[in-house]
Amino acid sequence: MMREPVSDSNPTSSPPPQALLERLKDYGQEDVFALWDELSSEERDILVKDIENLDLSRIDRIIRCSFNSQGVPAAAIEPVPESIVSTVEERTMEDRERWWKMGMKAVSEGKLAVLLLSGGQGTRLGSSDPKGCFNIGLPSGKSLFQLQAERILCVQRLASQSINEGSKTVPPIHWYIMTSPFTDEVTRKYFESHKYFGLEADQVTFFQQGTIPCVSKEGRFVMETPYRVAKSPDGNGGVYSALKFSRLLEDMATRGIKYIDCYGVDNALVRVADPTFLGYFIDKGVSTAAKVVRKAYPQEKVGVFVRRGKGGPLSVVEYSELDPSLSSVINQQTGRLRFCWSNVCLHMFTLDFLNQVANGLEKDSIYHLAEKKIPSAHGHTLGYKLEQFIFDAFPYAPSTALFEVLREEEFAPVKNANGSNFDTPDSARLLLLRLHARWVVAAGGFLTHSVPLYATGVEVSPLCSYAGENLESICRGRTFHAPCEISF
Repeated sequence: MMREPVSDSNPTSSPPPQALLERLKDYGQEDVFALWDELSSEERDILVKDIENLDLSRIDRIIRCSFNSQGVPAAAIEPVPESIVSTVEERTMEDRERWWKMGMKAVSEGKLAVLLLSGGQGTRLGSSDPKGCFNIGLPSGKSLFQLQAERILCVQRLASQSINEGSKTVPPIHWYIMTSPFTDEVTRKYFESHKYFGLEADQVTFFQQGTIPCVSKEGRFVMETPYRVAKSPDGNGGVYSALKFSRLLEDMATRGIKYIDCYGVDNALVRVADPTFLGYFIDKGVSTAAKVVRKAYPQEKVGVFVRRGKGGPLSVVEYSELDPSLSSVINQQTGRLRFCWSNVCLHMFTLDFLNQVANGLEKDSIYHLAEKKIPSAHGHTLGYKLEQFIFDAFPYAPSTALFEVLREEEFAPVKNANGSNFDTPDSARLLLLRLHARWVVAAGGFLTHSVPLYATGVEVSPLCSYAGENLESICRGRTFHAPCEISF
């Protein structure tokens, strides 16, 4: 795109600020001033501010380390040892009850915080709003944010009932919500206008993930316009540095928080602040844990947990990186796929480990390079967006435990618009309605329905029941016409 040279009111002779130009030259990024002579004085100010707001030495280190790590052979992958996985079939009723009680005790002592990854917009869902505002079409019309808030309220209530010391109050579960520059303001306003869905306003803390310049194949900044550097969010793994730089790890320590339950916003069945998972985590004494679901079939497009090298750390391998010949191998002892434990972004961390990983990732500065067409001043440019993933933390963990859950109980992703083949609002709604219908029947209730039962169900308000418990008094002997919402 040709630009007219600026008129005499802004003499082309005034050069870019010398000190800034020298700094950019140190990092080979002086091209950002290539069109300086064609900019108006306002545009020049915008460009100078844009550059001054970049931590150039940090960004340079990230670009160099990320480019240098390309093509470095990774250690061979091994299956995850069976000893670190709690599978559904070998979990006894006693285990569940013991872990539930341990988790509830920690919640009632204020040791658990919840960390929500909510930087994404619902672009693939056909909405520019934050994904958490999305209403998947439940009878109640509740958004994902509201369902999650009410699950936190329910755990708080169960925790205060569990300590039976009427006089003692349970501290609220603190909810840290990571937004992005694109979702931050809308998210805050959404919570304010809905009065925090019944939570206290001061138990919710919003913070933003960082952005990082997009770069060309040569590692140069891509210019979105002649006076602005193209930037993109640094991935959901940006949560570690965002927590560090916004001093929220210190905030957690001050509040006496020891454990952090971390999850992605786009799962309609997420058990937020799950006491059983927390109890398991505390019982195992590990620094990280992840809920996993069994891979449905060898070619399913999910990342799986693996071990890097003999006795090495756990990490997650994306489906595109797993050799097809490995993805279909069966473990003869268990009858399962050798690589069967899918990562579904449901994690538990100790606060100590979050501190360690924030420092480790910052020191190593290795980001994933995602090749993208980046909108630029010269049309679309092929370049890289740099991002980190939440599972980049696992290789730093001295110990990890995996906890199998059933997808029909805990994993209903909302990623694609209705009409797609999978992970749609419709498929997530059905998973929730079917699960809750099973809860109601187990509690002695009856369902009538005018469409086949597999295509409908009921919705139980999270304020009534967290995971199917305490429903007998509401459901026994009563008939509900599906679809409907059951609340107090």
